[in-house]
Amino acid sequence: MVSRWADDDEDAALEAQRKKEKEEKKRAKAEKQRKAEEAEKRRQQQQQQQEAAAESTNGSSERPSKRRRLSADQATTTEDDSASQPRPLLRFDAPSWGPARSVENFERLNHIEEGSYGYVSRAREIATGEIVAIKRMKMEGSEHSGFPVTALREIQTLNAARHRHIVELREVVNGEGGKVEDVYLVMEFLEHDLKTLMEDMEEPFLPSEVKTLMLQLGSAVEFLHDRWILHRDLKTSNILMNNRGEIKIADFGMARFCGNPPPSNLTQLVVTLWYRSPELLLGTTTYDSSVDMWSTGCIFGELLTKDPLLQGKNEVDQLSKIFELCGIPTEEIWPGFRKLPNARSLRLPRTTQTTGSVIRSKFPFLTTAGNALLATLLSLNPAKRPSASELLAHPYFREDPRPKSTAMFPTFPSKAGQERRRRQATPNAPIRGEGKAMGDVDFSGIFAGRENEDVGGGFQLKLI
Repeated sequence: MVSRWADDDEDAALEAQRKKEKEEKKRAKAEKQRKAEEAEKRRQQQQQQQEAAAESTNGSSERPSKRRRLSADQATTTEDDSASQPRPLLRFDAPSWGPARSVENFERLNHIEEGSYGYVSRAREIATGEIVAIKRMKMEGSEHSGFPVTALREIQTLNAARHRHIVELREVVNGEGGKVEDVYLVMEFLEHDLKTLMEDMEEPFLPSEVKTLMLQLGSAVEFLHDRWILHRDLKTSNILMNNRGEIKIADFGMARFCGNPPPSNLTQLVVTLWYRSPELLLGTTTYDSSVDMWSTGCIFGELLTKDPLLQGKNEVDQLSKIFELCGIPTEEIWPGFRKLPNARSLRLPRTTQTTGSVIRSKFPFLTTAGNALLATLLSLNPAKRPSASELLAHPYFREDPRPKSTAMFPTFPSKAGQERRRRQATPNAPIRGEGKAMGDVDFSGIFAGRENEDVGGGFQLKLI
């Protein structure tokens, strides 16, 4: 009788099938391992060839191999072998073209201000939650005259000016629904601008803080001028500041590239009136970086006093205030100024004032070096104004008090971020006629249970 647990033909077939599958798996695993080893060997050989090629190119091998004399046939064979070997490819990451994103990727939070060439708002990027500033370019008349040249210059100069103290342009985006006629500039957001900040300050910046701000401003202006960029609208409202004591120049709508010598047909109607240099007011069409240095001097004086230095009502009044502060121009002080278009009809007084004494009397608290720096920045003759590099090397910044660290700068609530200063609730002054009698008030429970307190081995306060 055959046992019911004995293997039959079907069991034998299943066992054979399992053994066959197992052997196939082993063979597949061995083949995979062999291919991996071959690939690793090829990779090591290619790496060795690349290292050998780099050593032969750079000449960094410690001991060069000895050259052998080869016949013509051997030389041809060697060249064919080297040509058949794979050569390493050098890859460079190059920027690629792509469609601009839409402003719908950003959530606008609040309006900040309206400038000469755009509307600035605070926004949040929906994908990352990062707070940015969005500037909508003014495109009036673009359907007839094309894309505004001021917008093109602003985008071009901001792309070329990547500096720590210059506002960063993140990207350019289209309007809602992909409207190409609406163009927005996405830039980093900073909490303040110096103009608004100083209007809310009770006292001007400390001398050490003024030095720090001027060094940062000079560093950014030097960077621009080294790359042949004229800002042409430097003023405190175009200088942004964060809560870490760092400033950044913004609003490049007036900026343009300018070579050496500068063109002879530059626009004379540039720079805000209070910061405009005298040669621009007199109608010159040939100027250089000295117009930015005059604006830097005006900003220097404004940082010291918290008020704009020269507040003219029009071009004539502005020139009058400049001459009151800096003296009357003469051919000795400013050679050739009479040849400027608007200077031919000037009627100037015969007696001139001393420039240095006027500035010193207006800034009596400023040191001798500080007065010398301000006087040279506000020199009537553009050729006598210092460059940004000379500004940074001036002795004024090396004397006491030294420039303050940005980490020690005070912080202020941001109007652009709609922040408000937190005030603790304090009682108001008494109003006449509102006093009320206290009546009978029981204070007996204030010191109740004082006699039951634990008395230590030291000092004890007793009531008399």
